[in-house]
Amino acid sequence: MTGPRQSVDRLGRLLNLVPYLLARPGILVAEAAADLGVSERQLREDLELLWVCGLPGYGPGDLIDMALDGDRVTISHDAGIDRPLRLTPDEALALVVALRMLAETPGAGNRDAIERALAKIESAAGDLAGAPVAVRLPANAERLDRLRAAVDSGHALHLTYYTATRDETTERVVDPMRMLMVGGKAYLEAWCRRAEATRMFRVDRIDDFTELGEPARPPVEAVPHDVSAGVFTPGAELPLVTLRVGRRSRWITEYYPVEEVRRTGDEWVVTMRVTDLGWARRLLLGMGPDVTVLGPPELIERIRAQATAALDQYATPTR
Repeated sequence: MTGPRQSVDRLGRLLNLVPYLLARPGILVAEAAADLGVSERQLREDLELLWVCGLPGYGPGDLIDMALDGDRVTISHDAGIDRPLRLTPDEALALVVALRMLAETPGAGNRDAIERALAKIESAAGDLAGAPVAVRLPANAERLDRLRAAVDSGHALHLTYYTATRDETTERVVDPMRMLMVGGKAYLEAWCRRAEATRMFRVDRIDDFTELGEPARPPVEAVPHDVSAGVFTPGAELPLVTLRVGRRSRWITEYYPVEEVRRTGDEWVVTMRVTDLGWARRLLLGMGPDVTVLGPPELIERIRAQATAALDQYATPTR
């Protein structure tokens, strides 16, 4: 079985294998395997993989080529991989920062492999490893540690959770599935017994939680979300909101996923999907006259009703 550790080790070996063989044309496969600390069978498998490695285009002149004559191997075309991998200071520091962030990420798999890789890079980076760069996740570290430990225990959790789209705090029991990091924010993914569906709970919106005595039992229909494109993936089933946006509020097209932007002079007409019209109402009321809602009619009516109620409060004399 090939796991993350084996894949990382093999990648490093392959990156150095070509320059190693270039310096030793005609070397015995058994001798090379001994030098590299692998079995002869593993080295032959690596050589078979090198046959299909090379530069983009992947034509005959782009791929690594070699002569494997019985028990001896010679590289005849290196495809540009003619020296061992060497990191520049900036590249080494970037890797150190990235690995430190990964080590801090809740739910990151194979933490031992991450820490081993970090130790090797820091050793190779020398003085750069001690650079004044602090890596911390944008959430309460103590809460993350407590929540991670609760999830690892395999028990169900009782959450007190703030739902931003409805501006309300709810109580719910969940069956944890995993913790993950998306867009710089930590999430608990779990089966929500109240919604009877898989939900993503932002850690910074979990006001409180209690570990229950019963084990977590997500049902078979509890399928993890695909978060490769982010947490929010708008679909055709969600309400479509159309806005006329002024210059000062164009930031909305960068902060929220939008379906279309039509530029008409200084104003833009923006269409976007939202999970909840109540959330859209609160957002747009806070943006003031720089944004005009064009649809849907239900949202227009909600905003008009709340704005009218607010004006009525000003018209009521105080005692």
